[in-house]
Amino acid sequence: MKQLFILLLVCAFAPLSADARSRCDKAACEAVKEDIRSLEAKMRSGYTRAQGEKYEARLRKLKTKRKQLCR
Repeated sequence: MKQLFILLLVCAFAPLSADARSRCDKAACEAVKEDIRSLEAKMRSGYTRAQGEKYEARLRKLKTKRKQLCR
């Protein structure tokens, strides 16, 4: 998550050419996908009800972010 935040900050504030922006979008997309895979792996290993609610909320946010970044 921290990696994604830093990557998005760099991409948002750096003056980028179209090619650099495309690479940045790709990197951000891959970071979100990796976060989703990691969270899903955690969910497969079992969790409490409270943890499950947190995991589901986090997963929804990540999937929304994936829709925005990965076109």
